[in-house]
Amino acid sequence: MENPENPQHSHSHAHPQTASVADMAPQTAAGKVLWHFTMSLDGFVAGPGHTMDWMTGVSFRPGLVEEYAATTGAVLGGRNGWDAFPDADADAVYGGAWKGPLFVLTHHPEDAPPATGVTFLSCDAAEAVRIALEAADGKNVEVFSPTIGRQLLERGLIDEIDLHIAPVLLGDGIRLFDQPGGAPVRLEHLDGTDRTAAVNVRCRPLTADTGHSVR
Repeated sequence: MENPENPQHSHSHAHPQTASVADMAPQTAAGKVLWHFTMSLDGFVAGPGHTMDWMTGVSFRPGLVEEYAATTGAVLGGRNGWDAFPDADADAVYGGAWKGPLFVLTHHPEDAPPATGVTFLSCDAAEAVRIALEAADGKNVEVFSPTIGRQLLERGLIDEIDLHIAPVLLGDGIRLFDQPGGAPVRLEHLDGTDRTAAVNVRCRPLTADTGHSVR
């Protein structure tokens, strides 16, 4: 996989504060393939060098991590993101709230250091998601990889894209979807009555030194 991913740190920085903004309906376990990330307002799912410290202090609605942990049967990630956190294993997913099979897709599994609960695959992305779905045993497969997610999206193998938009602008890092010269991919909302409505986000900059609003 060419771009770095970070499967084991998807929500490990989630804090217990109550989120003050509306959130999507609770996730259900229905054998779906989910492309799932917390994303910055400008479209990055990891900072430069796979950093995730930008998620510190970001709040989620109570029970969100537990909800995804309960509905996930298997996780599929990429090698570059995995290598960015060499001490991790499957127990690190969702901060340890989730237990299950984690698959890492790689072109060179022979040099991957063993990790508890992790299976390194060297195959086509479609075959990797088939293996993950079988292991998920009726629950969802979460794809924690921009590169793999794009490949699956092109083949019509993504059932749902779940994004939690953090109030931060990174300006650099790993984008969720980066396809220069490609055609737009039209989506529809799964919550609410208008499936094509623009999502309105209103934010205010905070001062760097105090963390308070500039106004």
